[in-house]
Amino acid sequence: MRRSPADCGTVELIVCRPDVDERLVLAEATLDESCGLVGDNWRVRGSSSTPDKTADPGKQVTVMNARVALLVAGDPDRRQLAGDQLYLDFDISQANLPAGARLAIGAVVLEVSPQPHLGCPKFSARFGTEALRFVNSRVGRQLRLRGLNARIVVPGTIRTGDTVRKLPVAEPAGVG
Repeated sequence: MRRSPADCGTVELIVCRPDVDERLVLAEATLDESCGLVGDNWRVRGSSSTPDKTADPGKQVTVMNARVALLVAGDPDRRQLAGDQLYLDFDISQANLPAGARLAIGAVVLEVSPQPHLGCPKFSARFGTEALRFVNSRVGRQLRLRGLNARIVVPGTIRTGDTVRKLPVAEPAGVG
């Protein structure tokens, strides 16, 4: 996982969650600014982190490192049980992708949200308490072993195998 590419990686797995505990592995998905991954239950499910319990726009898309997903799942066919939508062969650590950093997948652009993405009781039930402790450890949080939250900045269609690129950080106005 520490050898994942830092600037240019690959979409390894796309997963849609149409309902609680349901997973559909997709070859292609549309990401939309208003509904997230089309067909996913993100908007309908809502969020306990917003005052009115509506969907949190900073958590439209959840991303996990594909190598970590395979490590905790043990079997490639179990990776999607982690509950994320995008599994990338890419360094998603805080050092490589701080909050506000942007990723391009084809024409789609995602922005890393500041809200942490941590393991929960469901993650523990699916992969074990040791896996949960591992991803939620101090180092696990720095490396974002459990993943990251992102919002869609530019919508479009993505496919398994697409290239993921870290976009350059824009300079603040008046600098340079």
